[in-house]
Amino acid sequence: MSDWRARAHTSFTCEKRPAAGALGMVVASHPLASAAGAQLLAEGGNAVDAAVAALFALTIVEPMMVGIFGGGLMHIRRPDGTHVVLDGLGTAPAAARPDMYEVDPATPPHSMDVRRRENAIGGNAVTVPGNLAAWCTALRRHGRASLADTMAPAIRAAERGFTVSPYLHECTASIAEDLTADPAIARLLLPDGTPLRPGARLLQPEAAETLRCIARDGEDTLYHGAIGAAAIDGIARRGGCMTRQDLADYRLVERQPVRGLYRGHEIVGPPPPAASGVHIVQMLKILEGFDIAARGFGSADTLHLLAEVLKIAFADRAAATGDPAFVEVPVTRLMSDDYAAERRAALDTERARQWSAGVAAHVSGHTTHLTVADGEGTIVVATHTINNLFGARFLLPGLGLIPNNYMSNFDPRPGGALSIMPGKRITTSMSPMIVLRDGRPAWALGLPGGLRIFGSAMQTIINLIDHGMSLQEAVEAPRLWTQGQDVEVEAGFPPEIRDALARRGHRVNLVAHVGGGMNAIAFAPDGTLTGAACWRADGTPVGIGGGYARPGVRFWPDQAPTA
Repeated sequence: MSDWRARAHTSFTCEKRPAAGALGMVVASHPLASAAGAQLLAEGGNAVDAAVAALFALTIVEPMMVGIFGGGLMHIRRPDGTHVVLDGLGTAPAAARPDMYEVDPATPPHSMDVRRRENAIGGNAVTVPGNLAAWCTALRRHGRASLADTMAPAIRAAERGFTVSPYLHECTASIAEDLTADPAIARLLLPDGTPLRPGARLLQPEAAETLRCIARDGEDTLYHGAIGAAAIDGIARRGGCMTRQDLADYRLVERQPVRGLYRGHEIVGPPPPAASGVHIVQMLKILEGFDIAARGFGSADTLHLLAEVLKIAFADRAAATGDPAFVEVPVTRLMSDDYAAERRAALDTERARQWSAGVAAHVSGHTTHLTVADGEGTIVVATHTINNLFGARFLLPGLGLIPNNYMSNFDPRPGGALSIMPGKRITTSMSPMIVLRDGRPAWALGLPGGLRIFGSAMQTIINLIDHGMSLQEAVEAPRLWTQGQDVEVEAGFPPEIRDALARRGHRVNLVAHVGGGMNAIAFAPDGTLTGAACWRADGTPVGIGGGYARPGVRFWPDQAPTA
């Protein structure tokens, strides 16, 4: 083993352990969600059934992260090797307009903050939700279980309750002041005025009834029926402009993924309006011109290059990546070898620099992630969210669920690629990625974490390909992030490395974590599936091994199965 590879394996300690199986693997951000998916696999369902079951369960056990009133992306690889991305991202209501929020002139150009936080809290922060449409469509087109069967574990968890984890407690405590402004959500999560403690039991009877109605009536009850009417009424009471017609007009979009090569591996990810697939490939192509393996994991040389390519990607993202129905995204240019060479030539390997977009500008959070594979060849990599912690931070009356605050992902200034337009889809950093080697799946991965998602996914791919890490090491390894200002560095990198980055001109900011908990699966040539989740969330891999009895095995009349 070379020196750099030894350093990669000894510079940090993994806190979790992987799981293995051959018949299926579910890696979700909560053990009850992973168990829900595994139950569907054990009942004869495929990876899509398991993923949908896990997502509904996460609606209950991770109420701060995801729900049917959110949006997201589901990347599916079918057994025949074809891929599809179901785009269930939120859209701006018809009444939304580019100048609907008041921006403080002192706000930095890259910031999405507005006065009174109207794009982040309350009814005017809510986009038209796409999660339920995505989950139900995935089930109809690619699954084989019934909607009621996939929702049963979630309904049970809502009715009977579940144990609050330290992670849920910390998330609640971190924004308790905002939650106290809504009496309904405060009663649920802040009884007696304090956040639910770890070990407490959280019951959600209103949410259970909402899910029961959906299990019976399908997604039409949201987009054309009673649940939608109740949701619009609750959003309007909080000052929102969304209407029932907005719900009725929502359309799921089926997209083909983008693909690019990195050191002989094919990188497959979601296309615009997702920024991830395009910009992950862009960054990898720039880095392919450097010997990352020789520089070593966690070295100042490697981290400097990672920070610089992140700045390049974010400069181009801000200028040109958006909803392709509204913005012409230069996908081919951004992912080309020529463009990578052009940007690489301008990169100083010894000094930090400021980067502007290299493509023309076009005028016009907190999430959850799961990765699922079955023994038949179906893979689902799905990232879904209500955006920031607890979304718009109020509970829809009578429904028991929290709406998204996706409007904060739009640029509140008119005239940009990310500016608000009626019906426009939000741009996201969600990165449900699949990496192929010799045409076969090698790894599938993704994570929550808002703007920090696609940079974290890129670093994990490098950990696997360049640094030769195990899957567990790759998802738990320390990360960094920047979009052009401070370079956020996790404490897993030693002080001397952080000092070396500062000497190269980076403004280094030590943080507890970059992005959220990654959930990933590795695919071995012999069919073994390895699932891994990292320390940054409650992620839990559940694998299914064993299988049915060998054909022909039976008990004869004189061979009782028990003594």
